[in-house]
Amino acid sequence: MSINIGNDWDEILNDEWQKPYYRKLRELLIEEYRHYDVYPPATSIFRALQLVPYAACKVVILGQDPYHEPRQANGLAFSVSAGVPVPPSLRNIYEELQNDLGISPVAHGDLTAWAKQGVLLLNATLTVRAHLANSHEAIGWRLVTDRIIRELGSRKKPLAFILWGKYAQSKRPLIENPAHLILQSPHPSPLSAHRGFFGSRPFSAINEWLVERDEEPIDWRLPEQPTDFIS
Repeated sequence: MSINIGNDWDEILNDEWQKPYYRKLRELLIEEYRHYDVYPPATSIFRALQLVPYAACKVVILGQDPYHEPRQANGLAFSVSAGVPVPPSLRNIYEELQNDLGISPVAHGDLTAWAKQGVLLLNATLTVRAHLANSHEAIGWRLVTDRIIRELGSRKKPLAFILWGKYAQSKRPLIENPAHLILQSPHPSPLSAHRGFFGSRPFSAINEWLVERDEEPIDWRLPEQPTDFIS
């Protein structure tokens, strides 16, 4: 029943895969993928962790639920696969990035380049049934992702957390180390971005914080062409 992520998360989360709730979750997912269209592809469910080892994590950006339309979800929160139109929330993220650091938006929504620098793009729920937002919200994923947030939140080496919107901010009690940087603002959704997301300047704030700690800042620029990942 264990999951092979391929880095230090395997040892950290090994006991989680043995718990009864996760065994039931895994059985349910087998049936879901067998009978329905479920996103992201099964091989990409833990892609965020595969790209960002625990020890290498510099920044956590929390999302809520994978995109639920075909070809969108690629295992990274807010990111979409190559060839998919950039969703509205991500367009607003790009707009804030341009206003904050002068980085022009790219034509795609693949955020793999951020993940490869230690930015964990983690959704609280890791799968979704096609066309049904939040359809897997209550099947057990929150126990897994709360454990991941708690492990990072108690890590001795400080890291930065971006909590966009009330749902992400509800996870703040899981972040126990007071040395961590926690940035909060409204969600980048078109419904809330104008209430304080725009102008929050999280990207420069994180880089300034990293430089103060003699850490390499994040290069928030994205390549003009998507990376080598294709779902």
